[in-house]
Amino acid sequence: MYKNDKVIRRYSEPFKLKILDELTTGKLNKYQLGKAYGIAPTTINEWIKKYNRKDLMNTRITVKTKDEITRIKELQKEIEQLKKLLLKKDLDAMIQDSYLEVAAEDLGYKSVAELKKKLNIER
Repeated sequence: MYKNDKVIRRYSEPFKLKILDELTTGKLNKYQLGKAYGIAPTTINEWIKKYNRKDLMNTRITVKTKDEITRIKELQKEIEQLKKLLLKKDLDAMIQDSYLEVAAEDLGYKSVAELKKKLNIER
């Protein structure tokens, strides 16, 4: 065997996607998956880029000043507030739909769509 002879491995698309799915679960990181399957972490990084899974890439935030730390904390609070508002909006919409279903049933309509049509409600 010559010095430059190397085994070239080709991985199937389903195998690559399986590795990315396992990475998504968060049970194992790139290095652990690489060790388990005999794959270099850099190869997994290439697959992440290939399949545009930027959510799986390591992200680094370099904080240099107290102002930046304060700004990051403010942004995190804002994100949480927005999540709560979105959840409230979704719940309000579900409640409104439930009221319309009950009203349609009580008024003898076959469906909510029929009630909306009768009342000219746009949604």
